[in-house]
Amino acid sequence: MSRPANLKYTRSHEWVRVEGDVATVGITDHAVEQLSDLAFVDLPRKGAKAEKDQRFGEIESTKSVSDLIAPLSGEIFDVNTEVIENLQLISLSPFDEGWLIRVRISNPAELKSLLSAEDYAEQLKHEEH
Repeated sequence: MSRPANLKYTRSHEWVRVEGDVATVGITDHAVEQLSDLAFVDLPRKGAKAEKDQRFGEIESTKSVSDLIAPLSGEIFDVNTEVIENLQLISLSPFDEGWLIRVRISNPAELKSLLSAEDYAEQLKHEEH
């Protein structure tokens, strides 16, 4: 699967699509591949606060549990409840239908800390060694 170049990425394998002051957040194809058989996702409520680099939920597979880490600070105003009922959306379409939360960005300066698609690909090369 090719990673969209228009997205930003985190070292903890989340992706971010920024549109104005809104960030849509999900997990990357690499994270899905590492987790393999997804079993459960725990997402926050609408109205909850996201704090950059802090846990906003967790995702479980048959082999591990991983924290979901907020790439940006702000108010979570939308949650993709469909993925809770149908985890296959995350596996089959991690960059589109498998999104997790939408955040109204409170600190745009935090965007500078996110990785480009090229930088994320480079990080993955180093993780494999």
